[in-house]
Amino acid sequence: MTVTRTVTEAAQAASVPSSPGTQPKSSKLSRWDAKYTPYLIIAPFFLVFGIFGLYPLVYTAWVSLHEWQLIDGNLGFVGLANYAELFGDAKFWNALVNTLSLFVLSTVPQLLAALGLAALLDRGLRGSAFWRAGVLLPNVISVAAVALVFAQFFGRDFGIVNFLIGLVGIDPIDWRAETWASHLAVSTMVMWRWTGYNALLYLAAMQSVPKDMYESATLDGASRWRMFWSITVPSIRPTILFTVVTSTIGGLQLFAEPALFDPGFAANNSTGGSDRQFQTLVLYMYEKGFRLFDAGYAATIAWMLFLVVVLVAIINFSLTRRIAGKG
Repeated sequence: MTVTRTVTEAAQAASVPSSPGTQPKSSKLSRWDAKYTPYLIIAPFFLVFGIFGLYPLVYTAWVSLHEWQLIDGNLGFVGLANYAELFGDAKFWNALVNTLSLFVLSTVPQLLAALGLAALLDRGLRGSAFWRAGVLLPNVISVAAVALVFAQFFGRDFGIVNFLIGLVGIDPIDWRAETWASHLAVSTMVMWRWTGYNALLYLAAMQSVPKDMYESATLDGASRWRMFWSITVPSIRPTILFTVVTSTIGGLQLFAEPALFDPGFAANNSTGGSDRQFQTLVLYMYEKGFRLFDAGYAATIAWMLFLVVVLVAIINFSLTRRIAGKG
């Protein structure tokens, strides 16, 4: 009986959980590690984002509420006066229309061409490494060099483009003087520079699509065109959404291409053409902030540009996801 009682008491003691105060330190450290280590790992990102992203954004909003000269500094709080002046500024609306026009002319054909180019590279061409490196080459070349070369291509008197269209009986075009001509020239520069980059993103996504899906579609008699739109495009939808958002952000922030296309930029006198026909919002912001030294008004333009980018990115993201989902 004594032995049985002793065994029973030992078993009961073993089954009773220990109190929190008697838990070993290793168990506490494990729980703390599992709970707080993920936050410590991602903390550097949020710290860098807060310093270089969030703080400048908030500070720019604060500057936009003041009359703030780049040299003299803060000259007083003016509230929403800068925004009221901006909404009545014809130059701002002109820059906004130019920005949207350049964005549409450069982004839509660029992404469609990148999709087609990626599909071509995915078919296993000979020397595939050479072709992949070749389509990426425009992206690694300096944007200044690209703009200078294309400025010569679209020259009024001795440009190659005018020479080529002259062969079919079209009169020479002053690519810098006319609105639509200048938009087409600048958009061509953007497309040439970024189409290959997006094509490689699409190609990487296409190569991760399971091959048995294509084999099943081939057995069912589907054509290449049908397989492309019914299998490939829906399968790479996340990549398409990514490129749409990033291209939207980049397309609405155009600065280098239109600035270098304007001969007056070298003399710090660029207004996006003689009649501001290809002046973008960033160019206008640069003019106000660094030529006229009106930092408060430039900050107002920057915040309006931020809101436009967010709005257009959301619209593009929603439309692209819906179209890709239906496909």
